[in-house]
Amino acid sequence: MDLRHARTFVTVAELGSVSKAALRLRIAQPALSRQISDLENELGFKLFHRAGRRLVLASEGEQLLGDYRGLLNYAKALEERAQELRRGETGMLKVAASPQHIESVLSQFLHKYAQHYPNVKVRIIEAPGLEILSMLERGEVHLGQNLKNVIPPDDPRFGSQPLEFVDMLAACAPSFPLGKRRAIAVERVASFPLLMMDAQFAVRRSFDAACRLAGVKPNILMESRTPHSLLAMAEAGHGVAIVPSQLQTHRYGLRIVGVTFQGRPLREPMLILWDKRRPQPRYVTAFCEMLAQHVKTVFPISRRSRAPGQH
Repeated sequence: MDLRHARTFVTVAELGSVSKAALRLRIAQPALSRQISDLENELGFKLFHRAGRRLVLASEGEQLLGDYRGLLNYAKALEERAQELRRGETGMLKVAASPQHIESVLSQFLHKYAQHYPNVKVRIIEAPGLEILSMLERGEVHLGQNLKNVIPPDDPRFGSQPLEFVDMLAACAPSFPLGKRRAIAVERVASFPLLMMDAQFAVRRSFDAACRLAGVKPNILMESRTPHSLLAMAEAGHGVAIVPSQLQTHRYGLRIVGVTFQGRPLREPMLILWDKRRPQPRYVTAFCEMLAQHVKTVFPISRRSRAPGQH
């Protein structure tokens, strides 16, 4: 099987256009069309149907797309493994993570990792949780930090290294009428003007799910992909920011309380993930193990404020 044909098929399927795929792959359109035709002849069925100017996957193409992505990921991994064998502990490690994880964990951890693997170039890509899962599946990154709730139960594609738990916190100005307790139920906090992470973030997914189970609709004032924008708005008294405990809040004058659901802290396990179909170099496995140890020493990043009268 020609890997060029596999790469062409996946690219056309993702872009839905021969012209766009030709630009991305930097080959002429007639040559690209011939590759698709050759692959269809080899397989014995059509992979695409034309809908106007777009190409739409046939049912057979839809069934094969995931397999061809896996084939390309495995081929890329074999190339990286060969490089590792030739050069030792040298290579590129691409890690996708949320902005709060980069700030509070990776910014310091990378120094420790570099002491053990000085010849590994680590590239950090900032992205929300749902995008990170897609990046892993497409083979764009080796590792992705995420909450467990983004992975369907018993999904065979992804391996994981458990990290710590992330608690949901409510942050507001000290004068905001949130109550005097160190925790607040999700059904009560949902009624306040809420400053929320974008819907692509896993922490937002957890909060929304808890609201649905509690039978309440959150009163959302603002959504953002920049967590510190939410903290600044909360500090100014505009509402209550719902943020994860891995976010640094010490620079702001805020009151921090835990969010509960059915009397228990609203929390999610955090993981570092990889695609199990893609063999990983030793330095990738070491990154996961070292990161788990580092997170144990620094979590939680943000803690609840003392209740009034406590010292």
